[in-house]
Amino acid sequence: MANRLSSIVTRTGDDGTTGLGDGSRTSKASVRIATLGDVDELNSHIGLLLTEDLQAPIRADLAAIQNDLFDLGAELSLPGQVRLPADSVARLDERLAHYNADLPRLREFILPGGTRAAAQAHVCRTVCRRAERSLVALEALEGASSSARMYCNRLSDLLFVLARCLNRGAGGSEPQWTPGQAAAG
Repeated sequence: MANRLSSIVTRTGDDGTTGLGDGSRTSKASVRIATLGDVDELNSHIGLLLTEDLQAPIRADLAAIQNDLFDLGAELSLPGQVRLPADSVARLDERLAHYNADLPRLREFILPGGTRAAAQAHVCRTVCRRAERSLVALEALEGASSSARMYCNRLSDLLFVLARCLNRGAGGSEPQWTPGQAAAG
């Protein structure tokens, strides 16, 4: 991306449009901009997760993911271009296998919660699912790379697994869904 902002206040968006990386302008209400916003929000939530006390490998993985999400944002701001590294989905698959290896088999749905870090990982997971849905909508309307959609799908799985790891690593339990519990009380 050749153009870097030297001034944050440009006033060019006052008319309800925003500039894309290719110099074109589009409505701030477009599916592309909504998708960019969802990816940006996800990256911000991962940044919040990184403020927690995390093991070094998890911290390194999340930092790499933040960079991937900036690549994805660049891709979304440059229609027709692919910027997310080709091996990014495979890398997430490898990390999923790594973190899943030591987790017990799920016997029931897990409620978002446990430790603060795990709860934040669950927030990241839900925002990631929204970004994925936005990518699917963008792909149907304007086209987008299938690898971007696959990346978000895999990332949401990884964030779920990381939430489980964070709870177990802190010695906490995973809050499990008890069907009908509210009705029984």
